Amino acid sequence: MKMFVYSMRDFDELPCFEKYCPLYAVEYAYTNETPCMENLHMAAGYDVINIITTVFNKEMIDVLHKEGVKCIATRTIGYDHIDYEYARSLGMGVINITYSPGSVADYTIMLMIMGLRKYKFMMQKAQAQDFTLKGKIAKELSNCTVGVIGTGKIGCRVIENLTGFGCEILACSPHEKEEVKPHAKYACMDELLEKSDIITLHAPANKETYHILNKEAFLKMKDGVILINCARGSLIDEEALIEAIENGKIGFAGLDVVEKESGLYYFDLSGKPVENRNLAILNSYPNVIVTPHMAFYTQEAVQDMVANSITGAKEFMEKSV
Repeated sequence: MKMFVYSMRDFDELPCFEKYCPLYAVEYAYTNETPCMENLHMAAGYDVINIITTVFNKEMIDVLHKEGVKCIATRTIGYDHIDYEYARSLGMGVINITYSPGSVADYTIMLMIMGLRKYKFMMQKAQAQDFTLKGKIAKELSNCTVGVIGTGKIGCRVIENLTGFGCEILACSPHEKEEVKPHAKYACMDELLEKSDIITLHAPANKETYHILNKEAFLKMKDGVILINCARGSLIDEEALIEAIENGKIGFAGLDVVEKESGLYYFDLSGKPVENRNLAILNSYPNVIVTPHMAFYTQEAVQDMVANSITGAKEFMEKSV
């Protein structure tokens, strides 16, 4: 199998490709460039292209198909950036991956605690040498009800991690899992929204989950609720979120993802105006922490992402022969 890798990061991914491609008898070449119409010709003669979060529309997929590419492998769990249905209609495979759920689960717990401890506000005050206590009193996680939306691998690991804190846990998912039930109570969405002190999102991005947290959902929440999103930006209506922050419905938001982040995250845009007004607004609040889609980023996860993108693509190619 021949694989062409786009958006290669020399400092962390390349050593993994150097390790796993020979192990699985995969011939590969790569570029550090982000895939676009101008450089898709580089994949000519390769069976598989390997990408990250770049949006692949019908026009780009048509070019790949004409170049003989048979499979698109994305080094991400989500594949909503690829026109999956169109690619499959041309007989092309679309492979996504799994990686250590502990990476995102650990990060999620971290953001919860940062919200409870008013970390951003506290540090802003400390940097200005305001060491007073007023406005900085926190709440303990053990006395909170945490609502987990989505009980896939990451949601389940978050629940597992939360059990050590002694908090009450509610879960909401289209598919209930027996292993979750000893630790969390499954509830309908309305009950979770109404009862939770902390709400964390771990659902995939699709038509059913688009803006699952909208203005109506925010109105059902407790005043001052903590909201964490380490899943996908499209799960939250950002206009409604901004309104909810400003009227006090949201007491803290920890966001590792935002809407319209494609073309921003993982690029050095130092000194350039960023065309995302909502991101600028969210970053301005003392009770909002926005991180650039980093929850996944551990040594273990990067190894999993590379290895699983290779093995997944190879399995598709072997089945399609």
